[in-house]
Amino acid sequence: MMATIQSAAASEDVVRGDLHATTEDGVRIFVRELRPRSWLDGAEPIILLHGARVPGLASFDLPVTGGSFAADLAQRSGRLVYVMDARGYGGSDRAAAFEQPPEANPPQSRAYLVVRDIAAVVSIAKERSGSRTVCLLGWATGGMWVGYYASLHPEDVGHLVTLNALYGGSAQHSQFGPGSPVSDPAHPDRLSPTIGAYARYDAASLLPGWDKSIPVADKDQWRDPVVAAAYQRAALESDPESQKSEPPAFRAPMGAIEDSFYQASGRRLFDASTITGHILVVRSERDFWSRPEDVQAFAHDAVHARSIRIVALPEATHFVHLDRPERGRGQLLDALQGFLVEP
Repeated sequence: MMATIQSAAASEDVVRGDLHATTEDGVRIFVRELRPRSWLDGAEPIILLHGARVPGLASFDLPVTGGSFAADLAQRSGRLVYVMDARGYGGSDRAAAFEQPPEANPPQSRAYLVVRDIAAVVSIAKERSGSRTVCLLGWATGGMWVGYYASLHPEDVGHLVTLNALYGGSAQHSQFGPGSPVSDPAHPDRLSPTIGAYARYDAASLLPGWDKSIPVADKDQWRDPVVAAAYQRAALESDPESQKSEPPAFRAPMGAIEDSFYQASGRRLFDASTITGHILVVRSERDFWSRPEDVQAFAHDAVHARSIRIVALPEATHFVHLDRPERGRGQLLDALQGFLVEP
């Protein structure tokens, strides 16, 4: 595994640097390092992994006030923070399938491949921090991916955080699973064969789910419109091909949707019983992706974890880390701060 480093923007309290790691199967993975001016040498670094559609920087490090959960976490914890893109997303390599019509290939960036991407970033993070273990934090599908990695490589993961993640806790789901719009009408327990390698998303498509989960008419009370606009802009900028569509649209792999379909159908992608680090399972009350049953199932299965905490964020949305601090973002940061001091 190799890494290259490029300079990136520096703020008053955090220095950013962009890296690229190469996986065991030769895929180049984009990583951003956020280094606090005063950081704890040897402390576990934190790796943040995005969800199914929008890549790392748009999810965790927007260049607007209140838009960088990664910077806030780095400053509050005093640790190195890494924001990565899984293969097929953002600044990481895309397979040849992305140069063909989506229907020409099966869903790309399946979870068994993404764990290789995580492995490459874990290697870099351990080397640069001087720590033998890392903290993995995954949002939505990212939570599924980091949990999968931790189950395969428990010795690497001292702390694991899943935020609004599926875990096969129920066979019923409003968006996925048997009988849902993405299932095969002929075989309802299978993903529709019309789901191809990737899908295109324009800026407008990124807000309806967020809007629907905010329980007030004026969405600006809940999230800063500057953050929402930056989120849309960064998502489009993550794909060099986005401006070739009208309206502009970025490509996102559909492997995450296939893996999520199985999880939503009550099938376990991995077994949490092999995870041995400290675990924090966080779920927003108004989340539309994960279910209470996923939290319960994960906690039930994680029999060898050193400790396990469950945090419910009242009234918070799926996008809690991008919402205003008083809408759950502050509570999430507080929970992480307390969790990271677990020995």
